[in-house]
Amino acid sequence: MFAVVRTGGKQYRVAAGDKIAVEKLAGEAGDTITLGDVLLAGDGGKVEDASKVTVSAEIIAQAKSEKVVVFKKRRRHNYRRKQGHRQQMTLLRILSVGDQPKKAAPKKEAAPKEDAAPATAEAAPAKKAPAKKAPAKKAAEPKAE
Repeated sequence: MFAVVRTGGKQYRVAAGDKIAVEKLAGEAGDTITLGDVLLAGDGGKVEDASKVTVSAEIIAQAKSEKVVVFKKRRRHNYRRKQGHRQQMTLLRILSVGDQPKKAAPKKEAAPKEDAAPATAEAAPAKKAPAKKAPAKKAAEPKAE
């Protein structure tokens, strides 16, 4: 399934799994957002009602785009100005396009083992003292001739 969404004054055709770079959106890397302005949705050659479709995306990173050099010159007037600009952008990974957004795969947490002894100060093994380093060897003195 695909959708055409509008964000930052531009339109993007997206499908699940796509990565796109859009104008800067609020959020941190790893946050999940919903792109609300869906203009068109479809599956193959069939067009569906866009008002019922939601597009959810995950923010990969906040970054800057390529540098644009602005150079102004008026000939024979000794007038030259050079300026650079880098636009802020957000990298998105489209998680789902459709009626119900799919959640990202949950991170598995390590479950404590049932037959493991309780982790207390008494049950913790004693730490070994760090091994002593051998004394540094002296540099060989040059032979006197």
